[in-house]
Amino acid sequence: MVDLAARSKNWALPPDGEQIIRAAAPAEWQVHVVRALTSSDGDGPPAPSAESMEAVRFAEAYFGFGMPRPLFLEARRLRWVHSAAAGVGSALYPEMLASDVLLTNSAGVHSVPIAEYVVAGVLHFFRGLDVAQQQQRESRWDKAFFVADDSPIREVGGARVLVVGAGGIGSAIGSRLSALGATCVGVRRRAHLGAPPGFDRVVGPNAIDEELPHADVVVLAAPLTSENTGLFTAKRLKRLKKGSILVNVARGALIEEDALVEELRSGRLRGAVLDVFQNEPLASDSPLWQLRSVLLTPHTSPVSPGRFWPRALELFRDNWRRYDRGEPPRNLVDKQAGY
Repeated sequence: MVDLAARSKNWALPPDGEQIIRAAAPAEWQVHVVRALTSSDGDGPPAPSAESMEAVRFAEAYFGFGMPRPLFLEARRLRWVHSAAAGVGSALYPEMLASDVLLTNSAGVHSVPIAEYVVAGVLHFFRGLDVAQQQQRESRWDKAFFVADDSPIREVGGARVLVVGAGGIGSAIGSRLSALGATCVGVRRRAHLGAPPGFDRVVGPNAIDEELPHADVVVLAAPLTSENTGLFTAKRLKRLKKGSILVNVARGALIEEDALVEELRSGRLRGAVLDVFQNEPLASDSPLWQLRSVLLTPHTSPVSPGRFWPRALELFRDNWRRYDRGEPPRNLVDKQAGY
């Protein structure tokens, strides 16, 4: 069952994508493509369509944006769920956790556009483009900020970057920033596995507090789990180095948003690059909208028209072959760990 008719054109399965899926079907498999619209936001829709509720009763495998709980409860024959999203938090309800249904995701498919987004956000503040934008709006020619003795303008080379979450996305971020001369330190739960390409070294989560005061840039790229919800508390945000930049391309729930606003208002931080928020859409009265030291986007860092579906379908087709042959799939989610 294919449930990918997203309301957003950028995320909707294109016509040739349906053809690719049908052509890839192993012998004796039937493909049902749901035509009803669905949501691709976050980890997927909060509720399924009536059409998908009917079709899932006969499905052994489901390919959609996450897996809404009502849909899962209706799917008596289900053995495998593959999500076109990277995050799986909304699919980890008790029934999924207790089942032996395989859950795979699209982690890594979004690595390139998200990593480029992070580089762009870092350069936005390193090169003073926030100030340049403000001066342009005011038709004001003023070099004072850029040439001052205490100007924060700097190069990426020589900067120290802490990437919290050194998985597929984090590794892509580390590779790009280290290529520009930054020293990247990764944080990962399995630090014993060693440092991926692009990282000088990796540390475990218990070393975050020790690393924060030394980082010029902190990037959050970790999956949302019960262990890291609210990871960046007010106390931890105060450990950030004065003049540093915080980037969040993970999930908004990793940060205490009100505390971040206070740190930005105080001027202690150079800036924040935020693509995710505690509540989405971000409320129109949120103070984050008005802070010049914030570069925010509406959860669009993974957007890459024309590139997402070839990558996502390659992964799905490979996993379909593996599932049909009884082989271990790629991107198998550890339901207890949450990613």
